[in-house]
Amino acid sequence: MSGRAWRRLVGPIALLCLPGALAFAALYALGLVAAGPAALAAAATAAATALAALPLAASLSGVRAAIEGWLADPAAMAGRARKGLPLAVARLWRAAEGRGSEAAARLAAAEAVIAAVPDALILLDARRRIVRASAAAAEFIGTVGEPRDLAASLRNPALLAAADAVLRGEGPRVVEFSLSVPVERVLSARLARIDGPPLDGAAAILTLHDITGLKRAEQMRADFIANAGHELKTPLATLIGFIETLLGPARDDAAARERFLGIMQGQATRMARLVDDLLSLSRIELNEHVAPTARVALPPLVEHIAAAHELRAGERGIRLVLSLPADLPEVLGDADELAQVFQNLLDNAIKYGRPDTQVSVAAEAGGGFVRVAVIDQGEGIASDQLPRLTERFYRVDTARSRELGGTGLGLAIVKHILNRHRGRLEIDSALGVGSTFTVWLRAAAPAVTEP
Repeated sequence: MSGRAWRRLVGPIALLCLPGALAFAALYALGLVAAGPAALAAAATAAATALAALPLAASLSGVRAAIEGWLADPAAMAGRARKGLPLAVARLWRAAEGRGSEAAARLAAAEAVIAAVPDALILLDARRRIVRASAAAAEFIGTVGEPRDLAASLRNPALLAAADAVLRGEGPRVVEFSLSVPVERVLSARLARIDGPPLDGAAAILTLHDITGLKRAEQMRADFIANAGHELKTPLATLIGFIETLLGPARDDAAARERFLGIMQGQATRMARLVDDLLSLSRIELNEHVAPTARVALPPLVEHIAAAHELRAGERGIRLVLSLPADLPEVLGDADELAQVFQNLLDNAIKYGRPDTQVSVAAEAGGGFVRVAVIDQGEGIASDQLPRLTERFYRVDTARSRELGGTGLGLAIVKHILNRHRGRLEIDSALGVGSTFTVWLRAAAPAVTEP
């Protein structure tokens, strides 16, 4: 044992010997024992006590030295443990080291889970301060440095009231609220207390789920049902009214019957077109996420559509002029859907163009796209109405559109078909001059010919 170790043992051994020495000193002071025998007895007692305590003190000193050595250099002391350090200390250290490694692994796993959660996850302490947040939460609350009150990042009163209620010990809460910046979003917040050991002092957990798309879809569905019901209600009411008239006052009126039947046929045809357009739009939206990959040659397709419209255009004195280069590249698409695009655009151009004017269809390629423009010489459309033209059932002139047989879905169908084709529709118009509807489609790669 080193000199330093011996010096550490002197104090504890002296303290163990002190009670015996004091006892013999008391006996001498009371006159019960003579000075000589008392001194000899005290010395003997001290020697016996020292001999008895020396192994225990030496063991304790070794334990202390082992622990200090492990703290200073665990790797080196692990080797020394095999050479004589107390086995119990070595076992104790290994157990503590194992528990520490297990706790570190669990903490790392918890951190990994928090980082991987796709929704924003925020931990709140008992004072409603944000103490930790996942990476996804930074979009809503920014980065978290020092703990700060939830109200500094999310100021919605309903959310803050729910957080306070949960921190008071009430049950989990779910709150929907809106954020207006940087863009308007609707969030669903879920709050619950944390039962068990807290992480960084957290007492409750808050998760944020973006439900903006869901809310918009619900609103679009409600609007769609309301608009479709309204569009169908008008021709149905007309049919019912004429049927009642034919069954009643006009039962024997041949002239009224002929006139009413013509109107009824027109209304029934309009309803049939509306149902067809609704079904077509539903089919397109169902496959909108899958882009078509077939190759389509546009010149023969557009020429066929134009030929089918020549008779109707001629009735209004409108000339159809096509400018389709023979070397126009093929496009990636679905031939039937693209035919529907140009069918709707040409139908609108003829329908709303002024009589005795011209409707042009011009195409060109460039930049990996093929552009096809349908140009009419109609009354034109005000610039503030252009962004809404592709909305379902939106009409610039509702009365005129219905009079001409429009369903209000033609351009909405065009937009969704082009979305599926990963293309786009551009609309330019000037009042009193006319409108230009330009379709952009992806050009197909040149076909590889066999040598």
